[in-house]
Amino acid sequence: MELNNTDTAGWIKNRIKQDEIDKYLKNGKDFINDDLIEATIKSNTKPDKKMVEDIISKSLAINALSLDETAYLLNVEDAELLSMMQEAALIIKKKVYDNRIVTFAPLYMSNICVNNCQYCGFRYSNQEADRRVLTQQEVRMETEVLAGEIGHKRLIVVYGEHPNTDYEYIADTLKTIYSVKVPTKNGFGQIRRANVNAAPMSIEALRYLHKVGIGTYQAFQETYHHKTYEAVHPKNTIKGNYKWRLYCMHRAMEAGVDDVGLGALFGLYDWKFEVMALIAHAHELETAFGIGPHTISFPRLEPAENTPFTKNSKYMVSNNDFLKLITVIRLAVPYTGMIITARESREMRTKSLKLGITQTDASTKIGIGAYAAHTDDQQGNKQQFYLGDTRSLDEVIREFAELGYITSFCTAGYRCGRTGKCIMDLLRTGAEGKYCKLNAVLTYREWLDDFASEKTKEAGERVIEKEILEVKNTMPKVYNQFMEYYKRIKGGERDIYF
Repeated sequence: MELNNTDTAGWIKNRIKQDEIDKYLKNGKDFINDDLIEATIKSNTKPDKKMVEDIISKSLAINALSLDETAYLLNVEDAELLSMMQEAALIIKKKVYDNRIVTFAPLYMSNICVNNCQYCGFRYSNQEADRRVLTQQEVRMETEVLAGEIGHKRLIVVYGEHPNTDYEYIADTLKTIYSVKVPTKNGFGQIRRANVNAAPMSIEALRYLHKVGIGTYQAFQETYHHKTYEAVHPKNTIKGNYKWRLYCMHRAMEAGVDDVGLGALFGLYDWKFEVMALIAHAHELETAFGIGPHTISFPRLEPAENTPFTKNSKYMVSNNDFLKLITVIRLAVPYTGMIITARESREMRTKSLKLGITQTDASTKIGIGAYAAHTDDQQGNKQQFYLGDTRSLDEVIREFAELGYITSFCTAGYRCGRTGKCIMDLLRTGAEGKYCKLNAVLTYREWLDDFASEKTKEAGERVIEKEILEVKNTMPKVYNQFMEYYKRIKGGERDIYF
């Protein structure tokens, strides 16, 4: 891919605003202290039952754990103690988020990028990649399939770092996505929440996107380990600047973005270090802004076309360790949403539900333009990596229902101002779960009537019946109004919420 033209070279040169790094540093240093993290992991070994019980009690009270407490749990090997941690993780999830699982779909807008990350199929040196940027008409076509055929209500929209997909393009695509409204069997399909996964930007650019409606802003650090970060991100690229990326959430929050999502790509460095650094990042945001991350993601390194690094890393995370890190993150940051994606197999995603997962994707396609093309086969030269689970949204929701979970399509909180500090306070007290139970049932009713297959609808009806009974028994003051909304939705009205 050509990077040498004058416009692109100038854009790259001016992308990083050094003053928007320096303002957050303390004595010229960032907040990730590699030596301290390594020492903390090593100094909190040989955990005993009493200490684990005390730490779990703190988590159950929806209080974030310290780095020492997190390290202590990371070093637990005893099967009985691990089981105790896993049980607590699920209790916390239900206490904060009730019995809900939120679903979404990723929508990749382009695969052009000025960076050259060793592990990424979109890196500019990958000559086998079939490069493309979606036009606004193509964005509309993709959205029509996602909202009108599949039934998604929220997306994570993904952009490469390139002048052709800068913040103005991002804003235009978000406007296009929100404008799509598609008739369905009984109502209409529409994307109500578009979250964004995009490269770090300036405060000015993030303010612009905030006004458009950026949703949750995701930008993963990939690896927090300084030397490893330097090794996999060439110095002559934008992404080679560790601190520019590390402080992107500070800039987002300063720009007014209420909700941010952290993540690390597990498999680039030691998984225990990455968990500790994620928790340190959450602490830093709490200290600086009084608000922790809205979500934490933990993608594992997956094979990518013509990308040998993805198969040769010595830090690949085993399934058992992966389930353990999910458990520890849920206990360490009990208020946050936790996202597992279709990178993982069906088996791993199902197991993770019992450890506190709150969000996952379905009907996932990550090839550029793959939804409108109705492409079922994965095309390595058009996507960033290979997926582990390509089941449809209908299949995933049916499995959730059979396991007793309700799938929530609720986006009411974002439109009612329950974001940022407001939602964090509600989550910590369990109050948000009550709002969300009501809206989960209402949006589930919508989806079952508009999109579900007969088998999935049958399984979903049993879940809805149980949830309505819980509303009647636990929220009698709002029950009559809730049932009025429910009947209106059954009658064909849409997008009614508390």
